[in-house]
Amino acid sequence: MITEKVAGANTTYEQDVQSEKPIRSVVKALSWRLVGTIDTFVVSYLVLGKESLGDAGWITLIDFINKMILYFFHERVWNKIKWGR
Repeated sequence: MITEKVAGANTTYEQDVQSEKPIRSVVKALSWRLVGTIDTFVVSYLVLGKESLGDAGWITLIDFINKMILYFFHERVWNKIKWGR
C-alpha cells in the first residue's frame, strides 16, 4: 500500500479505510503526543533543575497546547495542497 502511494497509484476510500481505520490514526496521534509531552517535561526538568519542577510543568503545558494548535493549522494548509493526491 505504501509503495503504491509513493509510486502515485490512485486508491479508493474503501482501500484507504482497509489499510488503517481512522480510530487507529487518532490513537497513534495521541500516543505520539504523549511521548512528545513526556520528552518536553524531562528535557525542561533536566535543563532547569530540581528546584524548577513547576516551571518544567508550565513549559510542558504550553508546549502541549501550542503544538496541538500548530498541528491543526499545518493539517489545514496541507489539505489545500494538491501535490501527491
